[in-house]
Amino acid sequence: MTEATAVTAGVTDGYVRVCSVEDLPTVGAVQVEIDGKVLAVVRDSAGDIHAIDDTCSHANVSLSEGDVEGGAIECWLHGSRFDLRTGEPTSPPAITPIAVYPVKINGGDVFVSVTKEN
Repeated sequence: MTEATAVTAGVTDGYVRVCSVEDLPTVGAVQVEIDGKVLAVVRDSAGDIHAIDDTCSHANVSLSEGDVEGGAIECWLHGSRFDLRTGEPTSPPAITPIAVYPVKINGGDVFVSVTKEN
């Protein structure tokens, strides 16, 4: 897990640096933590980078350990899929959306905001 804190260089407008783009798999996810909140930073099949809650809304398991295909991530335990742009479940058994967080890329670094204002 990558720990991101306010001490990390590059905190701007509520965004915290969580990793570099190079830290991400070509298609897949890494787990990061911002102020105790566990997130998955995900690069989708199109190369776009997203930040979502790392816990499946159906079962208490890490989504960052799941498979990414297209613009969705699949929970490895029961197969629930979530849209990376909206957090909406796209297949059962999950019926509750997960939170999606704003992402900025700057100078090869990934920044995420978990503040309510965004």
